[in-house]
Amino acid sequence: MTKLIIYGRNPVLEAIRSGRSVEKVLVAHDSHPPHQLVKLCKEKNIKLQKVPRKKIEELAGTKKTQGVLAILSPVHYVKEEELFRKTLERGSFLLVLDHLTDPQNVGNLLRTCEVLGGVGALLPKDRSCPINQTVIKASSGAVFHLLLSRVSSLRRSLENFKRVGGWIVVVERGGKDIRQVDIPLPCALVLGSEGEGVSKSVMEIADLIVSIPMGGKITSLNVSSAGAIAIWETIKKHLPPHSHPQEK
Repeated sequence: MTKLIIYGRNPVLEAIRSGRSVEKVLVAHDSHPPHQLVKLCKEKNIKLQKVPRKKIEELAGTKKTQGVLAILSPVHYVKEEELFRKTLERGSFLLVLDHLTDPQNVGNLLRTCEVLGGVGALLPKDRSCPINQTVIKASSGAVFHLLLSRVSSLRRSLENFKRVGGWIVVVERGGKDIRQVDIPLPCALVLGSEGEGVSKSVMEIADLIVSIPMGGKITSLNVSSAGAIAIWETIKKHLPPHSHPQEK
């Protein structure tokens, strides 16, 4: 399998903190690496190498690297059973990304999922965005704290989730007003691609279909925005009262 390259200070720090297998970290000659990064690399015996900024930008394929890049093994996927078991144990939620292809949307959704206490995501193997460097950057490293599972059939996997006690909640037009619904946990929160929406085969087995009411002239939301609203509505009553405010 090919090596995975990630860049940006936060994604690299989160990859190391999460226990991922990091081969080495590259830092641009003309930048000062964060103290935390130097300390973590020493603690975990990870090679920290200073190189020309141009080399980092060539490896990353972008100039937006903040002068930090890490080389590590590809994202580790788990079996669906592990994802489901952990979701049930925690009485929480997982995301189902039904053939999303935009890496920015996928990364944003995974970040929101992690920040609000979700367990992970179920992804189809076909016609779906891979968890690549762009996704990792957009997620600010959140992917390293989530359980991710890739499956051949979303419907078959979700039927298995229902059998072990999970609820299937689809976010789609024509459903119940999400403000009027107590979304049950543990659940799989299904979000469809902007072009196609949620697959008909998944809609057929949904326990609940919820919609976000619109009050403006634009009648649709970007999927990552819709997903963030749906996640918040799902989890807001279950968050601890003294959750720390998000650091800038």
